[in-house]
Amino acid sequence: MSISRRGFVAGAAAVTLGRVAPLHGFQAGEAAVSQEIPAGFDPWIEVDVAALRHNVGVVSALSGNRPILAVIKNNGYGLGVTQVAVATEALPEIAGFAVVKAEAALRLRDAGITKPVLLMALFDDETGAELASRGVSLALTTDDGGERLARATRRAGRAVTCHAYLDTGMSRMGVPYHRASEWLRTLSASGIRLQGVFTGFTEDADFDPEQLRRFLQVTDEAASAGVEVGRRHAASSNGVFHLPDAHLDMVRPGIALFGAYPSDWEAERQIAELTPAMRLRARVVRVERLRPGDGVSYGRNYVADRPTWIATIPVGHTDGYPRQAVNGAQVLINSKLYPVIGAVSASHTIIEVGAEQSVHIGDEVTLLGPDHPAIGPNAIAAATGRSVYDVLMHLNPALPRIMVRG
Repeated sequence: MSISRRGFVAGAAAVTLGRVAPLHGFQAGEAAVSQEIPAGFDPWIEVDVAALRHNVGVVSALSGNRPILAVIKNNGYGLGVTQVAVATEALPEIAGFAVVKAEAALRLRDAGITKPVLLMALFDDETGAELASRGVSLALTTDDGGERLARATRRAGRAVTCHAYLDTGMSRMGVPYHRASEWLRTLSASGIRLQGVFTGFTEDADFDPEQLRRFLQVTDEAASAGVEVGRRHAASSNGVFHLPDAHLDMVRPGIALFGAYPSDWEAERQIAELTPAMRLRARVVRVERLRPGDGVSYGRNYVADRPTWIATIPVGHTDGYPRQAVNGAQVLINSKLYPVIGAVSASHTIIEVGAEQSVHIGDEVTLLGPDHPAIGPNAIAAATGRSVYDVLMHLNPALPRIMVRG
């Protein structure tokens, strides 16, 4: 079972807190990150720098080497917003970053990110001024967007770049396309020079081409009227794979950069090979041998019918690991897969080891990552009946994010 973005309705993860420390081998000018794997038994997340950079290259090739405005909203799709930006900013394919929370935009600047950052959200006067003073580009999303921009500019005491957001049928954000031509002309007449104009697709294969037609009609009309529209961008990860006509001047992918396929993952991996760019990891905290008739966890959904070894991992649904993992998910220990059994509780997951004790306390466990096809984010999503966006974005932001070379 595969659930696309359209099936993903849960709230986005919060941003990660904390400082970042140096990662050996980064070039001068690249922001600093941490690479030390934590000791003890608390879980952690590894961000694979090489995988991120590989995926950027794949997306660039798929989009005909268009510039990439990397969408790193919702805590960098679970990997950490500053961590992702730090790992990819130096790549020439990356034109900048896009977020949907003002705090995330400011944190990127605090982390030393100097490439363009676009806030794709409504802003109030105070927030707009603060963002403008930090060189964050603002999205004009409402009919009064020009006035909002002017107030932010006056309060900040400096000019600010901006992009116009058109609603071509998503009905989520932006000025509706049927009145957007006049709006764009009004912005231009007021002296606003856009860096870009953008829209978002519903990812309905039958309707997306109509959205693209509307977007191109409005922007072509505006350009013919002398409006400076800047770069046109519309293609998310789904558009990169399935709607090449929407690649336009720049692409705006998110989840594909992190090594997950956006929609039909079995078909999409035949188009291009992405590498999951994170690992959810922990260490075994208990190993025990069940007797016939012994049950496991809440509800006794698993009862041993023969002597069986089990192991406990200190990762649960509070860490973002799906409760539904008992429906067929597996974990990787010492290059071997083990099934999840019983019930995933808030802080623990139990696995079936088998007739022989092949697992020991302290063994490292990978619950999600690139090291086996069965634990990739799309595979875990399929096994648990969840959206792959859920799987990544619901990772607990309090877990340490450790940068590794892969």
